[in-house]
Amino acid sequence: MIITKTTQAHMLMRSILQRIATGPELSKDISLDEARDATVAILHDQIDPVQAALFFIALRMKRESNDEFKGVLDGIREVVDGVTAAVDHVLDIADPYDGYNRTLPAAPFLPPLLAECGLHSVSHGLDAVGPKYGITHRHVLQAAGAAVDLDSRQAAKRLTETDTGWAYIDQASFCKPLHDLIPLRTQMIKRQVLTTVEVLAKPVAGKLQTHFISGYVHKPYPPIYAMLARHVGFDSALLIRGIEGGVIPSLRQDGKYFSYHDRGEEIGVDIHPDMVGIKQTLRAVPLPEDLPKATRPGDEIVIAVDIKDAALAAADAGMQALNGKQGATYDSLVYTGALILKHMGKHDDLKQAAEAVRAVLDSGKAANRVK
Repeated sequence: MIITKTTQAHMLMRSILQRIATGPELSKDISLDEARDATVAILHDQIDPVQAALFFIALRMKRESNDEFKGVLDGIREVVDGVTAAVDHVLDIADPYDGYNRTLPAAPFLPPLLAECGLHSVSHGLDAVGPKYGITHRHVLQAAGAAVDLDSRQAAKRLTETDTGWAYIDQASFCKPLHDLIPLRTQMIKRQVLTTVEVLAKPVAGKLQTHFISGYVHKPYPPIYAMLARHVGFDSALLIRGIEGGVIPSLRQDGKYFSYHDRGEEIGVDIHPDMVGIKQTLRAVPLPEDLPKATRPGDEIVIAVDIKDAALAAADAGMQALNGKQGATYDSLVYTGALILKHMGKHDDLKQAAEAVRAVLDSGKAANRVK
């Protein structure tokens, strides 16, 4: 009998499923190498879709171990089209890939703002994925006229251009095998390990250092994200408790972030909008009341407004904020922009950082970097 790679993959998956899918008391963890090899086999279409779905669901049901998280992420990274940009530092901004369904996202406009502040950043995402199927960075940036179909090398080159200095890169471009799993993920319905780890794929790195910026909602996730960020070599990380799991905190309530530098241990810091001079009655940028409604039959958590119109509204609000118009989007950019500038050592305290961001927004110069 000739043992092919596909046969080996089937044998590996059979062994794994026999161990991880045996109920809450008898299920066993698998090794990092096994999780990596199984993920690579799935991404190379060597595993039956039913078994692939069972693999991800069983991991979720028994709760993933740290080695399993690392292994699945390593498997993804093996097929990522990653590059190193010709700039010393790259900020990797990872907002929720499934988007927003209760607020208008302001975070898509952080990269051009940060570029005007002297920081090179890449945001990444995709068009639509569960469980929310909400408004994504791709939707908003496309509505604003920005390039959303760059490959890894084109994105890296954008970072070096004096009139741009930032880029968006889509998962369909930098990791097509993972993007091709979206129909299967749709069939699985619930969140699984891919939702957690895909944001750490690291498509564009810096010559000297790469810094991970992301958000979270639930308390267990900062240690997981920090552990994974160190594992794939992010030199620093800033993990912000944000609205809908994004990178922008509530504009009117107490907040928190975790950060590490030089791949050290993460430290939690309490924050409040008062620290950056924000006085808001809104938690975040609200959805306009006149947006056309949309439905997704049988799905209770999907956005109830039309994605295209919501993206246009977010793009308009973002461009106005980059041109100095004050409001919730402006304040959102001030808050997270200040957190990032301080994290990157551009300013000693949040108040100074916030004033620097306001000066850039009021100048309107960042708006010129979008198109």
